[in-house]
Amino acid sequence: MSPIRGVLLDIDGVLHVSMQPVEGAAQALRWLAQHGYCSAFVTNTTTMARATLARRLQEIGLPVSADQLITAPAATAAYLRRVYAGKRCWLLTKGDTVADFAGVELAEPDERGEAPIDVVVIGGAEELLSYENMNRAFRLLMAGADLLAMHKNLYWRVSDGLRLDSGPFVSALEMASGKHALVIGKPERAFFEEALRVLGTRPEETLMVGDDIVNDIQGARRAGLRALLVCTGKHGPDSPLLTACQPEERPEAILPSVAALPDYLSRQS
Repeated sequence: MSPIRGVLLDIDGVLHVSMQPVEGAAQALRWLAQHGYCSAFVTNTTTMARATLARRLQEIGLPVSADQLITAPAATAAYLRRVYAGKRCWLLTKGDTVADFAGVELAEPDERGEAPIDVVVIGGAEELLSYENMNRAFRLLMAGADLLAMHKNLYWRVSDGLRLDSGPFVSALEMASGKHALVIGKPERAFFEEALRVLGTRPEETLMVGDDIVNDIQGARRAGLRALLVCTGKHGPDSPLLTACQPEERPEAILPSVAALPDYLSRQS
């Protein structure tokens, strides 16, 4: 087995829960830097621009810079600039992620249909995923627009429990319109390949650390990376999703939290 040179870390549920840092997370990140590991942070968080997210993480004591962040909105914007140049995009998401969409033609739907929307883009819209907006999106799809999703996460964990994410709404639009969404973020292989490009490491020498069995663990394993599951977020060792995984898609180890990562890596070297 190749020695680990690069480490990718999910953020929400791994480094913090509801912006409360996981105990020992900051120390683990500093240990990685001190011991020469290349590290980057991969997240499907869609409500903050990269610069905003980096600042928020720094404010809670996590040493994360904006250039280490690989986010679903940034990857989606890059795809739109490349494939939908000059096309009208309706961006349905919360927060200030519009800052990552420079160079993309963002537009609101014209109810008269005089300026059609070419692509509907859905991120972490939360309360914006109202019946009215879902119906507008459905009508645009039926009129010929394409559907892009920053991710299809089902739910995530906050301080008071689990919270429904945008994935079920994307699936509802797919079912109603008969169209398939192009998904940009995790667990898509292209997302992990972009992360490897940023790190400058090969899949077999890169470790993904995540709390989501589907998006983090299976996504990374299918892209050829190694993977660890931590139990501070969505899933633990008793998750039925683990037993449903094929052996080659399971994590190589399960840690109580990212605080145990330095010890794990020390034992691998």
